Amino acid sequence: MIFAQRASPPACSQSPAEQDGRAVRIASCAHPQRSRRFPLSLFLPRVFCLPILLVASLSVFAQGIPATKGETLSNKPIVLSDAVRGHIVILVAGFSREGGSGASEWAKALRADPAFHEISVYEIAMIAGAPKLMRGMIKSGMKKGVAPADQDRFVVLAEDEQPWKSFFAVTNDNEAYVALIDPQGKVLWHGHGSRAQLTPQLKAKLP
Repeated sequence: MIFAQRASPPACSQSPAEQDGRAVRIASCAHPQRSRRFPLSLFLPRVFCLPILLVASLSVFAQGIPATKGETLSNKPIVLSDAVRGHIVILVAGFSREGGSGASEWAKALRADPAFHEISVYEIAMIAGAPKLMRGMIKSGMKKGVAPADQDRFVVLAEDEQPWKSFFAVTNDNEAYVALIDPQGKVLWHGHGSRAQLTPQLKAKLP
């Protein structure tokens, strides 16, 4: 008769310890510790997370000025990306009524500052979110608050709101956004918010 041989249990090292006449067997099995393997894909998101975020933040201003057709307050058609090419300029943009008020304050202060006298300052008002029937009234109201000499550099845009928000990296519509552009269209500096805090930073980046 053939008996199936029973598989012997894994070898264990045992050490007896006597307690009150009873042997307490302490065993540690000799199974080799299995190494845990993890797929490479588990680590890839963490490894590449920082470079991806860095590239994303840099690419925001690497896309160039949107080629949007607009109109100045002096009723002249303009494509801002073409108008500023070859010049050092400052763009000041507002994306809401509050943001527009802040942009106007920025533009007036920059034009009055001797440090920026040789740099053209363009103010941008994005009104794509306003009803079409209201846009003419909005533009007329803006025109009353801008000196005739500055109306050629006040640009009203009624389309491409999202590309412009991406260009300025807008996070709050109620703030003014400012960018210093070189003759090749590269952004040398950008910021948004308090003029008192940001103007020194802007001046430090002047070529």
